[in-house]
Amino acid sequence: LLNINVGGKSFQIAYKVLAQYPITRLGKLALYTDPAKKLQLCDDYLVQKNEYFFDRDPSVFHYIFHFYRSGVLWVMDEMCPSNFVEEIEYWGIHLKYSQRCCRILFEEKQDELNEYLKIERELEAEVEPLDSGEQFDGKFLGGFRKMIWNLIENPFSSIPAKIIAVMSSFFVLISIVGMTLSTVEEMKNKTGKMWIEQMEMICAIFFTSEYLMRLISSSNFKIFLRAAFNAVDLVAILPFYIQLLFENLDEADTLYHEELHKVENVSKLGKVLKLIKLMRIFRILKLARHSTGLRAFSFTLRQCYQQVCCLLLFIAMGVFTFSALIHSVEHDVPGTDFTSIPCAWWWAAVSLSTVGYGDTVPDTMLGRLVAFLCISFGIILNGMPISILFNKFSDYYAKLKAHELSQ
Repeated sequence: LLNINVGGKSFQIAYKVLAQYPITRLGKLALYTDPAKKLQLCDDYLVQKNEYFFDRDPSVFHYIFHFYRSGVLWVMDEMCPSNFVEEIEYWGIHLKYSQRCCRILFEEKQDELNEYLKIERELEAEVEPLDSGEQFDGKFLGGFRKMIWNLIENPFSSIPAKIIAVMSSFFVLISIVGMTLSTVEEMKNKTGKMWIEQMEMICAIFFTSEYLMRLISSSNFKIFLRAAFNAVDLVAILPFYIQLLFENLDEADTLYHEELHKVENVSKLGKVLKLIKLMRIFRILKLARHSTGLRAFSFTLRQCYQQVCCLLLFIAMGVFTFSALIHSVEHDVPGTDFTSIPCAWWWAAVSLSTVGYGDTVPDTMLGRLVAFLCISFGIILNGMPISILFNKFSDYYAKLKAHELSQ
């Protein structure tokens, strides 16, 4: 018998049993005749007891000991997958010796653990700022840039930093309100336009100052320009300056061109200016910088993009299938709106979403039966991913909040 001690617990295994597994650590220990090689396989050797000592986990070794006695490696659910894999690799035993049922459950648990750790790392990266205070040490104007960085990126560092964070969200809301009011007919007079333009100018000045402060306090300009939030900040301020540029070009052209060319140019510039003004809606994304809920929602969509894409695929299949069915049973009805399959896409999409505007309805019994099937399929389809997305959103929101409070 080979006497071994694992973490303070003694075991005895027959040499002939160990010899059946020559590639394992204990198999090599039983087959080697050179004492020096044997000592390389263990942590210590007790001469008095003729016992080989291993400084390993004795609770896991019970399963290794059972493997040598029965030839089957058992895997228990309560084990940590990473720890168990590390232990069996140390003893030189492959997972293939386990039963297929145990191996499948163990691999699923291992995949779940790896996915959990991956999400944890991404969540930490989500709340971790691009720079840290230590990165400014020894750099040009390091103390000043660190102070600016704390004011802009770390709202919990001081009261002025909290005020700036609140002001940033306030100006975003003011900008969105101003853009909304600019479309109201009563605000299109001279006084209303003046107030809205002044409001837009103040917001643009604040956003520009905020962006320049972030740019100055950044320790790596390449990483700064590639960051998503900084790209949103840039998109938030560009429309204002592009609008000023086009308006100045417009004024210069009106002095130079004749009346016909001037009208055409104003029309073209008007369309471009409308598109540029529409870009200001992206300013609302700036709220995600200080909103844990919006960041959790964005993170949920990124993590569940496969489920979301699968849902969109099912919706597209449902729209095409039921639009074809409704057209085949309704196209002969006088005055029908289902004159073609593309014309029925809107009805199928509205019915699948269970919104049901009622602007287009079937007239025949077969058409109503198809509509009932379409609505039923939509209810089932919409109900499937909601629980998954909501549970993941709640989980990610709680973890993001915990990470932010721990910083």
